[in-house]
Amino acid sequence: MHNPDITSDTPPGLAPDGTPAVSTMTSGTASSGFPAVPAAPAVLTSPAPARAGRRAAGGKGAAGLAAPPEHTPEHAPGLAPGLSSGLVAEFSPELSAGEVLAPYLHARAADFLRGLRLHTESGADTAGAEEAARTLRAAARRISGTLHTFRPLLDAAWADQLRTELAWLSGTLALEHACTSRLVRLLDALSRLAGDGTGHAGPGGVPAARAGDGARGLTVGAARAGALLERQLTLARTRAHSAALQALGSSRFHAVADAVALLASEVPLGPAGAARATEVLRAPATVVEHRLLDQVGVLPLSRAAHPYNAEALALAAGEAQDAPWHQTRSLLRLHRYAGEVVHGTAEQDPVLREAGRALDQHRDAAEAAGAAAAAARTPRIAPATAYALGVLHADQRHEVEAARFAFQRAWSRTAAPAVS
Repeated sequence: MHNPDITSDTPPGLAPDGTPAVSTMTSGTASSGFPAVPAAPAVLTSPAPARAGRRAAGGKGAAGLAAPPEHTPEHAPGLAPGLSSGLVAEFSPELSAGEVLAPYLHARAADFLRGLRLHTESGADTAGAEEAARTLRAAARRISGTLHTFRPLLDAAWADQLRTELAWLSGTLALEHACTSRLVRLLDALSRLAGDGTGHAGPGGVPAARAGDGARGLTVGAARAGALLERQLTLARTRAHSAALQALGSSRFHAVADAVALLASEVPLGPAGAARATEVLRAPATVVEHRLLDQVGVLPLSRAAHPYNAEALALAAGEAQDAPWHQTRSLLRLHRYAGEVVHGTAEQDPVLREAGRALDQHRDAAEAAGAAAAAARTPRIAPATAYALGVLHADQRHEVEAARFAFQRAWSRTAAPAVS
């Protein structure tokens, strides 16, 4: 199931040779589900914000925004305490929706500008540049997610344009980090699977010296497999680093930075932004919550509840079976950002946080398995190398299965069963 409105920072996948898949998009819809991003630098405009204080809030001020209907999917767990009750917030009757939403966006815009300043000051400091990129990505994700969720309260054209540009920036900056973490994950897994040559480890915990022909074959191929992965993913990381530097120096990025700088002081609101927060602010957040519950309802949680169910290892389904789980991860993130707006705090229910970590692990393992499979398709590699990559792919798919099991356990503690 794919939804084009989901905001995600998942970077594009790798090509079979391990390099970032690059495509030129000029119209239509991008493969990631976002609207296609124009190749030319975008000119972001910030229309004059609709001042909440200039309008009388109340009554029909919600511009047609009604509270969503009661929703308890019959195929999903019921509304969880960490979900629906978490969106019930007390606002002062005098506050408009814009007066609640604007401070959050101001703060996230300030975070973005701080990350930009850190990047400028980092120079040759690699650690400083990584921290700056991490700050920029986090701020861009939160701004983009908030613009998506609370679009009915904002100037729609401005919100859509800025959200698209922030998705481009976040995805571009995430590529280098994704390649680095993927390489570390795969090399660590290879080392664990093949052992260090001293008999301390081996498949299934059997010492490598006594694990039989399969273990000897894995030990022989692991070194070459690791070298192949390092070569491919290092090349991909280098290209991603160059792309990030090029993006940060482009006129398109400067247009985004200018728009975010304006956002730090002014938020372009739509007519509904002048209505009372108590009347309209909870409705968009609840819509995201319902979408999350619906999406969880399509996951095979009953099967995931059984460890070693081998569903994640089914080759016939391919990587497409991961898509609903990735969609759930994106929706859970949107739900978390909506909660930050409504409550004015970044605190999250610990069980939901655990579920989010499980989905992060799911995404990382699935993409690592894809990288191992892509490396195994390299022409003219030795059979021992292909064997090691096959074992590595299976190991990461087992990690995918474990992450689904962990999410199911966390979710079962978060949501009570629906009452018929």
